[in-house]
Amino acid sequence: MKLNRIVALSALVVVLWSCNNDDGGATIEPPRPLSEVLVEDETEIQEYLKTHYYNYAEFESPAEDFDFKIEIKEIGEGDTDKTPLVDQVVPIEINVPSTHFLISGEETTTKHTLYYLEAREGVGEALSVADSAFVRYSGNLIDGTVFDDSNENDPLWFDLASLQAPATSTITGTAARGFSEGASLLKGGAPAEINDDGTYSVKGYGVGMIIFPSGLGYFNIARGSIPAYSPLIFKIDMFAVNQADHDGDGIPSIEEDTNQDGYLFNDDADQDGNPDYLDSDTN
Repeated sequence: MKLNRIVALSALVVVLWSCNNDDGGATIEPPRPLSEVLVEDETEIQEYLKTHYYNYAEFESPAEDFDFKIEIKEIGEGDTDKTPLVDQVVPIEINVPSTHFLISGEETTTKHTLYYLEAREGVGEALSVADSAFVRYSGNLIDGTVFDDSNENDPLWFDLASLQAPATSTITGTAARGFSEGASLLKGGAPAEINDDGTYSVKGYGVGMIIFPSGLGYFNIARGSIPAYSPLIFKIDMFAVNQADHDGDGIPSIEEDTNQDGYLFNDDADQDGNPDYLDSDTN
């Protein structure tokens, strides 16, 4: 894959996904119970998984000019030989606390399922939800509406940890937790090679797709072309990864997930309101 640029990690500018939010702000309605919305989301997702497939044959036997891009198509009446997504995705269970969305009443935790499709395993490093990822991506709704994508030849760095932040957090740029969880399942590509024209090439990068319910997305927040309570779909190309140490205490941020549940915002050893991965006073 040829890229216009590779941002040096020493000069890394972390980009937080905002869904190209030029709509003047998000519309927020009072949140409904997580479990109630989850039933509706799962119905939509399962119908989608059963009625759509991706171009797996091209990934299995790639032509010389294949671009390694996932293409989703609806299964037609005569497509009896097509394997639906429901038989190819891997379900990943993730606990979501009601406090994540400021839902009133007694705190509850609802188990959500993220569906992960690995079209191609990357040859490079693995990463965690606490790390940074250099990705090209496209996000769409169940009905196919594309609400955000990165420039074809200009991937972006994402701080996956920040994307986990709950509605109660003061961290700006918080986004869909499901994006962070799903992106962390991919591996990066081989080291970048510089081309004669000044662009860069990355070979063997990871290619995948994730589908998740609104409880792992924006839930009750309508943002841009994303309605409230919308399941989201992302196609992701993982070019490079960087292990993060957000508070500069010499301990990788993922190691400050002391309860090892993959969620960085419920680890606060000194109870000062700052998660441990951002608090150099804790380790």
